[in-house]
Amino acid sequence: MPIYEYRCASCGKMSTYFTRSINTPLEPWCSHCHGREMQRCMSSFALGKTTQPVQPGYGAGPGPSSPEYYSDPRNIGQHLEESFRRYGMEMPQSVRETIDAAREGELPKGMES
Repeated sequence: MPIYEYRCASCGKMSTYFTRSINTPLEPWCSHCHGREMQRCMSSFALGKTTQPVQPGYGAGPGPSSPEYYSDPRNIGQHLEESFRRYGMEMPQSVRETIDAAREGELPKGMES
């Protein structure tokens, strides 16, 4: 059953909707202030693991679970960028700037020592 999350433009609070199938029409409204101007948000999700990635010889190089993967600055934020593309959502400018800064070697705000 798909779960969708929307943020209300009036009060800024999140509302969650469960549907029977992905084809179920949805007209979201705020469960807090009953506003109708809602913006769809990216929901958190879990991924199941298979045995395939842990088998010897899988893949052509270090993957995201490997520390070496992040030694290449081009890989920083790549998964997040792909998620936004996959769901057809526009990446917020602040996220874009944080990824770009990290690729240039800057630590994200709050992570400085």
